[in-house]
Amino acid sequence: MKKILFYLLGSLLLQDGFAQSWTKEYDHVDDCVCGLSLVGKGDKHGFVNKEGKLVVPLIYDEALTFSEGMAAVKANGKWGFIDSTGKEVVALKYDDAMSFRDGMAVVSNGSYGFIDRTGKVVIALQYENARSFSEGLAPVMNNKMRWGYVDTNNKLVIGYRFVMGDVFEEGMARVMDSGGAMYYIDKTGKKVKENE
Repeated sequence: MKKILFYLLGSLLLQDGFAQSWTKEYDHVDDCVCGLSLVGKGDKHGFVNKEGKLVVPLIYDEALTFSEGMAAVKANGKWGFIDSTGKEVVALKYDDAMSFRDGMAVVSNGSYGFIDRTGKVVIALQYENARSFSEGLAPVMNNKMRWGYVDTNNKLVIGYRFVMGDVFEEGMARVMDSGGAMYYIDKTGKKVKENE
């Protein structure tokens, strides 16, 4: 039994060593997502496939890992999105961008809003800040620096009453009220759990 375990462990280490030898070519290598890994060398970023073949050249100043088949990339001070072939799907024209979640991505040109996968603005750039959609809701900040939650139709579902609002996970989101207390709310805005 020990021989079999030793053989299996050795085989895995050897395979991993050969498969990952290309990683030494880069300063950093992220996990493989959607079949591609974000890599960086110097101050430039690109993407490689599982075999280490460069699919998207090292031409971006910054980049985020792939999410929902798209990656946010930055060049010349502006963010946009590429697909897994490296094709620019959304022009590099935003001051800030976040990864796609629930079919939409946060973008900003001073104010924050949301685009769909074609690059169409689906929720106008009107917020002081915003975080990604999750479970159908997104935290957004109004001009009074309070966070609330909107649905995918930009309908305010949970009013602007928090000084901090996180994304929903498993039906709950962590928030902070104006008194500094942190706790979790459900999708109606009701407090359901203390922050641990």
